[in-house]
Amino acid sequence: MRTEAILRALGDITRLRIMRLLGTMELAVGELSQVLQQSQPRVSRHASILCDAGLAVRRREGSWIYLRAASENGGGSPLTAAVARLLSTAEQEDPEFAAQCEEDRRQLAAIREAREGKAEEWFETHAEEWDDLRRRHSSDEKVEAALADALSGEPLGELLDIGTGTGRMAELFADRAERVVAVDKSLEMLRVARAKLQNLPADKVELVQGDFLSLPFDSADFDTVLFHQVLHYAPDPIVPLREAARVLRPGGRIAIVDFAAHQHEELRERYQHARLGFEDDQLADVLEQTGFVPEAPATLDGGTLTVKIWVARRRQPLTAREPSSKTQRKAAR
Repeated sequence: MRTEAILRALGDITRLRIMRLLGTMELAVGELSQVLQQSQPRVSRHASILCDAGLAVRRREGSWIYLRAASENGGGSPLTAAVARLLSTAEQEDPEFAAQCEEDRRQLAAIREAREGKAEEWFETHAEEWDDLRRRHSSDEKVEAALADALSGEPLGELLDIGTGTGRMAELFADRAERVVAVDKSLEMLRVARAKLQNLPADKVELVQGDFLSLPFDSADFDTVLFHQVLHYAPDPIVPLREAARVLRPGGRIAIVDFAAHQHEELRERYQHARLGFEDDQLADVLEQTGFVPEAPATLDGGTLTVKIWVARRRQPLTAREPSSKTQRKAAR
């Protein structure tokens, strides 16, 4: 019985401390071990009890196991939300528990600082590469403003940021979306993103390791999908776009920020770009094939590389006599 399992799980001070920490941010078992000053095997046992009771959710990222507090929109239940409120009240009413939680948060601050330090070190190592690529196209500020405008006019709902990189897009849209799931194949990039996003509410942003060729999500999980400077890494864009269509709800939107077709061959070797940008008709056809109705793209000139923003909507099931948007588009040519 779930209620009994929850009450049993709460019958240990270490697990209460873990729940308060997870209410702040997602943490690796090793990080919890540091804060609690307990061995990793012991913390792992406590984590298993919390997960079995439905109070926490765990996931693997390489060799690390991360934990986050379960939330109602992330697989939890009203009972888990009630537990969070109960523990908040307990901290207010119980001075001893409050002192322990405050000490745990001080220890957690050291982990935050370590994450930020590693992120800064990564940026220093790669700064020259990033600066070189940025000099070739419109400013980040201009691109971000245009993207925000392209996605305005309706709620973002549950947003999936594919290839999140440093987490900038998740940070940019966190206030507008119900929840942001940021996915990246690179463990190194996820750790950089985690440092950038760690001050956002723990139930607002979730970081997940995954490949855009096979997304680790159920079908129709999201309302909005975003590819920001990611699709040019795909030798065949139809594969990641088919995956994006699968995880989008009918009527949901996809936004692709990438380069217009260009001839800068050096980007293949220096930055591992598999595609040298995209022609409008080429990408529109691929979107059509994968179940989208594309809109007219936006163009941002300003450099040797032109940035474009393509927005499309996940097609609703067609009726027997309804023509596809591809047929309509060809008829209009």
